[in-house]
Amino acid sequence: MQVALSAKPLEQHDDVSAPRHDWTREEAQRLYDLPFNDLLFEAQTVHRRYFDPNKVQKSRLLSIKTGGCPEDCGYCSQSASYPSGLKASKLMEVERVLNEAKKARDAGASRYCMGAAWRSPKARDMESVVAMIQGVKALGMETCMTLGMLSGDDAVRLKEAGLDYYNHNIDTSERYYQEIITTRSFEERLETLTNVREAGMKVCCGGILGMGEDSMDRTDMLVTLANLPQHPESVPINMLIPIEGTPLAKSEPIDPIEFVRSIAVARIMMPKSMVRLSAGRTEMSDETQALCFFAGANSIFVGDTLLTAGNPEEDKDAVLFGRLGLKPMEL
Repeated sequence: MQVALSAKPLEQHDDVSAPRHDWTREEAQRLYDLPFNDLLFEAQTVHRRYFDPNKVQKSRLLSIKTGGCPEDCGYCSQSASYPSGLKASKLMEVERVLNEAKKARDAGASRYCMGAAWRSPKARDMESVVAMIQGVKALGMETCMTLGMLSGDDAVRLKEAGLDYYNHNIDTSERYYQEIITTRSFEERLETLTNVREAGMKVCCGGILGMGEDSMDRTDMLVTLANLPQHPESVPINMLIPIEGTPLAKSEPIDPIEFVRSIAVARIMMPKSMVRLSAGRTEMSDETQALCFFAGANSIFVGDTLLTAGNPEEDKDAVLFGRLGLKPMEL
């Protein structure tokens, strides 16, 4: 069976799974609204053309500077704008970060991500950030950082230090963006992605589902990513973790089937990208996670915390991997 992806005759596309950069919102919504079995069949078919369907990348995330962020992202406990009870900390010492990275590598993580609650990095902190990147690279791991907005010069410096990936999520659709964040524009998010790409780094960019958006916002977000000149090499899809004290603390959870649909559409629209099942796994059943892997997710964060939020313990992930016959991607 071949599922038509657009109103255009199928024969106009040499390969429906080949990367495209001309998606319309109508095409994306039509995918999203397919019968669930048809959508998952198409997503798994695309996934198998580019990836081993039974291997999942294990990444580790460390908060190297927590709290006190001047941004007002409505989902974030680290914003100084909200009474979440989280205390601000200073930037971690380089040696401590490298010790944590070594533990993660020895536990099977092949990628190490470091996040700081900044609007953008300050010049005084860049020397330490560079040392962290160089130290993690020396351990043989892929490196990723999320430090807020980046200037062109900062992006070049991080690239020269050896940074592989830079994470900067667009979070949601451009239409819905101002409902979630007012201190940074959607266009500024895209400018940082341009600076990262022009510096020669790989892009990690996705969003958060369950913030009160509708399905069109979810597909619009994916259209924005899929229509970039080059697809993000990594696309994290997060399920909102409501946090007391933040404006989204009382948000209604997204339906799990709707979440899986978003994973599947991301896989079809960005066939060569790593699609990461990110925050919110603590609230997902094993069955929901299994459907996400079948829909094309092939990366997870391991460890009991994601920045400041909870995450399944590694032994629980090991049991799930065993039940599903999944193997970690090798270093």
